[in-house]
Amino acid sequence: MANGRSGGGDPARTLSVLWRTTSPTARKDLGVDRIVAVAVALADAEGLGALSMRRVADKLGVGTMSLYTYVPGKAELIDVMVDTVHGETARPHDVPGGWRGRLTRVARENWALHLRHPWLLEVATNRAVLGPNVAAKYDYELGAVDGIGLSDVEMDAVLGLVLGHVRASARLAVEAAQVEQRTGLTDEQWWRAAAPFLARVFDPERFPTAARVGAAAGEAHGSAYSGEHAFEFGLERVLDGVEALVVSRQ
Repeated sequence: MANGRSGGGDPARTLSVLWRTTSPTARKDLGVDRIVAVAVALADAEGLGALSMRRVADKLGVGTMSLYTYVPGKAELIDVMVDTVHGETARPHDVPGGWRGRLTRVARENWALHLRHPWLLEVATNRAVLGPNVAAKYDYELGAVDGIGLSDVEMDAVLGLVLGHVRASARLAVEAAQVEQRTGLTDEQWWRAAAPFLARVFDPERFPTAARVGAAAGEAHGSAYSGEHAFEFGLERVLDGVEALVVSRQ
């Protein structure tokens, strides 16, 4: 469930903070960049649900009202946090493998970004964050499919398809990690604990396909599910579909 929403603040005030157009003179121990850095670290450690202007102020050792000089509120802060971390992705211009290699690199950079900052998955992004880092990232990533015969709308749709797959795969991987943290059991330990009971009630002759495939997947992944395998397997299938589209335009 989303604990935050992009574009939830006042548009003019949000854009002013994102682009630093009216940033007041920062104190040595404060300012937009410092506030955002602490907010990101808090969300990384505890999730977006733990984020509040008071918690950030406490981490900074200042009064809550001091933050409002630089950031109008939590909604605007979330947008600036999203924009800030989107500036972390690498953007090389010499990726081998043509458009497919470039899109693969884009996907893996975004996969790593979401694993570093899993709170991104808690932000509903129906409205774009119109900040400089998001804009630069979007411009670079579109370059992966520029000039290969797609229309501008198709370029945007292809990038959205790839990033949607990344986000969905990252969500499952993060949820799996969180379950392990909450229960104190790895998947292997959980299955080992469940195995004796399952052996008594599960009839492989009644469910032959499930028994065969489940055993094969479990042996391959060391658990019932591998987020990384799902990401890589799905990415290849998405790119196969994009390739069919590219070929159809030739």
